[in-house]
Amino acid sequence: MASKSINIDTRKGPSFGLGNRLARILWMAAWFCLCRWTPPPLHRWRALVLRMFGARVGSGVHVYASAQIWAPWHLEIGDGSAIGRKATVYSQGRITLGRRVVISQGVHLCAGTHDFEAPGFPLVTKPIEVQDDAWIAAEAFVHPGVTVGEGCVVGARSVVVGDLPEWSVCSGFPARALRPRRP
Repeated sequence: MASKSINIDTRKGPSFGLGNRLARILWMAAWFCLCRWTPPPLHRWRALVLRMFGARVGSGVHVYASAQIWAPWHLEIGDGSAIGRKATVYSQGRITLGRRVVISQGVHLCAGTHDFEAPGFPLVTKPIEVQDDAWIAAEAFVHPGVTVGEGCVVGARSVVVGDLPEWSVCSGFPARALRPRRP
């Protein structure tokens, strides 16, 4: 998948307009009031709230109440996927999770960064794609612009800075393929 970068020059003002900032305030208040306190079995309710704020959510999705989602309108979650406890989905740019994807507890998916070479450090967003049947284990960090291949398993606390191959076991800092995995 070709990553599309978006640069936003912060010398001309904030990275996001007033409408976006107000939408995020409304979103955070809604998640806090409607979902944050809910018991684990209420996944369908949390999926409904995500849909109300523009997320594309498949059937049988499990999103835990303590997950933090920055902008649900930039999020797509395929059928049977899960976002675990205390996971951070920093969706400044598009984040796409395929079918049967597991995002374990404490994982950080970050679709935004800054151009440190440019004055004002403008925001740069790049999409993240986690393809079908992939698992990102506890507390791993996935950088902007990364594609995690179909069936890939990313080890706990790994730092993913580049695309990872399908049907492989990957781990480390930076994460790299260690061995193949059977489909």
